[in-house]
Amino acid sequence: MWDVPQALAILPEQQRTLEAWIAARNTPQKVAFRSRIVLMAAEGKANRRIAQELQTSRPTVILWRQRFAEGGPTALTEEAPGRGRKPRISSEKVKQIVEATLHTKPKAATHWSVRSMAKAQGVSPATVQRIWDAHGLEPHRTRSFKLSRDKQFVEKLTDVVGLYLNPPDKAVVLCMDEKSQIQALNRTQPSLPMKKGRCGTLTHDYQRNGTTTLFAALHVLEGTVIGDCKSHHRHQEFIQFLRRLDREFPLELDLHLILDNYGTHKHPKVKSWLARHRRFHLHFTPTSSSWLNLVERWFAKLTEQRIRRGSFFSIKELKQAIQEYLDDNNRQPKPFIWTASVEKILEKVNRCKAILETAH
Repeated sequence: MWDVPQALAILPEQQRTLEAWIAARNTPQKVAFRSRIVLMAAEGKANRRIAQELQTSRPTVILWRQRFAEGGPTALTEEAPGRGRKPRISSEKVKQIVEATLHTKPKAATHWSVRSMAKAQGVSPATVQRIWDAHGLEPHRTRSFKLSRDKQFVEKLTDVVGLYLNPPDKAVVLCMDEKSQIQALNRTQPSLPMKKGRCGTLTHDYQRNGTTTLFAALHVLEGTVIGDCKSHHRHQEFIQFLRRLDREFPLELDLHLILDNYGTHKHPKVKSWLARHRRFHLHFTPTSSSWLNLVERWFAKLTEQRIRRGSFFSIKELKQAIQEYLDDNNRQPKPFIWTASVEKILEKVNRCKAILETAH
């Protein structure tokens, strides 16, 4: 019989810290080992089972459960008095490095590197790397973002997310957009193939052989995509694509289109066409919120898997490659599943706004 104690209480941020320590390359093995004990205990596993799976003793498991319960993640990095190798870097120095990383910048650069921080703090680059890994700090990385200033942000967000999470009956929800200016680029020299120890290569220069615009509509439920390549990106082509959608789906179904605020989507002639085709319902995403449109994720896959590394001698070749990708996608479609609620999104947006207001 396993001894089954109560699951160890752990906060979400503590769990993320322990997971980061386990994943980091430079985390001391003893700290990673103790972190695994705590995470398994948080899952409610019995002490004997944890000891068996980690090939240690039950008293060891109980010890680090107690240490964590009393002192949190920091307790897993500490040794009992008189035991273990004496640390070369004091906790005060660690705090200084973390604070400097988070709140300062070097004089002649936009961010700290391992070597510049090591020089500024009088420690080795390896020490800085270990501290950064332990605290989940990556100064060399950034993520792009932009907060929408749309006055109807909440209303539009609620409308679009509602279509994802609770689609209407007897209707089809389509994410529609145009990927414009897709270039038919031909590399000036043949690419070198990948081989063991070397990735594939592409020349940095190329010949431009024209552009095309892909009109695409992603069927949210099925994951299939209807697409047309056109030479222009105007309201005329948009109406042509709407007619294509009108032919593709049974007349008894309403069509709900999620799309952005591009001018052609609101052209007077488009509005006139929609007035005569009442089963079409357009739902506009907030400005600067392309992430709400799932077809953008499909566009990213198209670019990464078929276009970026491609070499095309003509527009015809480029269109053929896009059509082949469309056909392959539709043979085995994989829909994107939206899970974020309006409340969670607004919570994150408000948190970002608060940080921006504090920073500026």
